[in-house]
Amino acid sequence: MKAVIYTKYGPLDVLQLQEVEKPIPKSNEVLIKVCATTVTSCDYLIRNIYSLPRIFRLPARIALGFSKPRKPILGMVLSGEVELAGQDVAKFKKGNIVITI
Repeated sequence: MKAVIYTKYGPLDVLQLQEVEKPIPKSNEVLIKVCATTVTSCDYLIRNIYSLPRIFRLPARIALGFSKPRKPILGMVLSGEVELAGQDVAKFKKGNIVITI
């Protein structure tokens, strides 16, 4: 699958479109085939961590990854269809339409 990833903090040019392996959901997770997504101000702040006030930079780097991002794919606001549900997921099944906000 294709994804826009970032492997270091910084301006827009750190973003790269790459082919990545499709994730396998854990027992309490779902895999969503994304139909639409957006870029939020949080995505910008996480990627460009240097734009944060100095007092927040160290806690942010501890939480998000000190020298590089722990999770290279940004974004949490999306809509799509459940492609696969883990064995402990009861509320969603394959084919459900979902929206996260």
